[in-house]
Amino acid sequence: MSQTTSQVRVIPDQVYSRAGGVARLADVYIPSAPGVEPSVVIWLHGGGWRFGDRHLAPDLKSFAAEAGLAVVSIDYRLSDEATFPAAVVDVKTAVRWVKGVCAAFGLNGRRVGLWGSSAGGHLAAVAALSTAEEFRSEEHAAYQSDVDAVVDGYGPTNFGLIDQERTAMAAMRTDAESRLVGEVLPVSHPDSFESKFLGVAVRPSLREVMFADPVHYVRPDAPPFLILHGQADSLIPVSQSRYLFDALCTASTEATLLLFEKLSHGFFNSSNLVTTDVGTVNVTQSPAAKSSARWGCDPFAAIFPMVGSFFRAHLAQ
Repeated sequence: MSQTTSQVRVIPDQVYSRAGGVARLADVYIPSAPGVEPSVVIWLHGGGWRFGDRHLAPDLKSFAAEAGLAVVSIDYRLSDEATFPAAVVDVKTAVRWVKGVCAAFGLNGRRVGLWGSSAGGHLAAVAALSTAEEFRSEEHAAYQSDVDAVVDGYGPTNFGLIDQERTAMAAMRTDAESRLVGEVLPVSHPDSFESKFLGVAVRPSLREVMFADPVHYVRPDAPPFLILHGQADSLIPVSQSRYLFDALCTASTEATLLLFEKLSHGFFNSSNLVTTDVGTVNVTQSPAAKSSARWGCDPFAAIFPMVGSFFRAHLAQ
């Protein structure tokens, strides 16, 4: 993304929740567009549900300027503080908060999108696909937590199958999220990121695992999804994105899956993504996405402009 950011106002450290008796913070990025109320995208950081905060993100100021969208980047409860479903509850609380404060910030809160990276992609999918009554808190109860579009970057979707599909790689990963993650334990290990997130060691048939999997919540009236994954990802197997895409197709919803031949994990946070050779881009769309006139996927477009195009098309009134 370019550095043309002077027309974006940043409002940091906004309290969107007090879950667990602690102020949960959000930073708001608002592009300047006279006479226009920009739609809102909520950014959900990665870090294995154990690390990171709202600052683990792409250049959101540049993205807001170029996409013409407001971005809200939030902290959520990490697994060393509270296990599943606390982080999902926080995401849905943040959606309701955005809808409640949109008028004060001059934003269009009628249509809201979720954009997540890795663990954040998982949270975006669960929050978007679950019903209004699932994972609900009493904060900002006058507003609904439904969203209108989701961008899921390489998020896990079927925990019980990760171990048998994960490819061991000796090479050190260099992206920001993988540096935070460090050594990768099998998900079935009680100290794995997935097990710590769930509060119980992962086993495929475990009830807690099923209710944390986004594929469990897919429904026919799901919002449109754009799912992106690198085929060189050794942390979250690319098949995890295929599971979600296939489930959305079966439910006859609008979904687009983009697979990048040469990208590994955490590419949303790469400082040189614009100049990175992504290799061949494989695009698969559900029948509902193919027939939609709202958005035409261009496999030759750069990744961030493509994300912006997807959100603009689906969040426009």
